[in-house]
Amino acid sequence: MIFQEGQTYEKEFCVSSDVYNGFIDVFHDKNPLHTDAAFAKNKGFESLVMHGNILNGFLSYFIGECLPTKDVIIHSQEIQFKNAVYLNDKLHFKAQVLGVYESVNAVEFKFEFRRDLTENPLLIAKGKFQIGILS
Repeated sequence: MIFQEGQTYEKEFCVSSDVYNGFIDVFHDKNPLHTDAAFAKNKGFESLVMHGNILNGFLSYFIGECLPTKDVIIHSQEIQFKNAVYLNDKLHFKAQVLGVYESVNAVEFKFEFRRDLTENPLLIAKGKFQIGILS
């Protein structure tokens, strides 16, 4: 199998205005936390809070396009959101192989997104996902 326990993969993402507007255009989620800066600030946030599921989109892109094989399918995923993401945030994504299960052609990963700060990067979200290797 091409995956080995302990392998790590990294990718940079940016929550650009194109990503933000595209998410709203496709899913029509116009909750004021995401679309009204005054509302978001009144709730204690710096500015508009980006949709958490944008991170799931980045995760899907990573699995489908960045792994060393395209012969994959997502079996499961979980994500825990720890801090808000704002427009134009640069996010550092890191995934590590937790287990390789050749008998069922599956690989389990843990991952995290951190805000790209030079010192003490802020944890934005973390979780796990399992993929199947298609034959």
